[in-house]
Amino acid sequence: MFPWNMFPFNKGMKDAMKNMNPEQIDTFVQDLMGKIMPQNMGGMMNPQELINGFQSSGLRQPPVDGVLNSTAFETHDFVFVRIPIKSEDWLKQLRIYHTSNKLIVEGIPELEDKHTITLPAIVRKKGAAANYKDGILEIKIPKNIDMQYSQIDVTEIM
Repeated sequence: MFPWNMFPFNKGMKDAMKNMNPEQIDTFVQDLMGKIMPQNMGGMMNPQELINGFQSSGLRQPPVDGVLNSTAFETHDFVFVRIPIKSEDWLKQLRIYHTSNKLIVEGIPELEDKHTITLPAIVRKKGAAANYKDGILEIKIPKNIDMQYSQIDVTEIM
């Protein structure tokens, strides 16, 4: 059962919150989080880190490749990879390939360069499209839903 008596919600709470300034509210929330978090977690995370973690979380992954500064993310139906293009001349020398889980970009920034980007989901062989707009090359690949499961037997070695 949840310990509802730990929370200071009562009739006077509304009036107390109206009279608080932002610094007092921040202190109140920090104190409340400190009381709710188990004592043995104190070394792992403090309440401020927890709050900052919620504020900075998002659906996107961090940049995948340092040289290209690409970003890969998925939606329900597609995987998107966005690559900033510094010069429109890159579009003429660029070659893009993909496997079921990797995107290969060749020819940028130099002709002999090759970059491999791991995709966040398995994708289909057909149906990919690339669009360039406002200095960003966006590659859109349909996701593949693989419902084939294979069971692996575990044998005991004596």
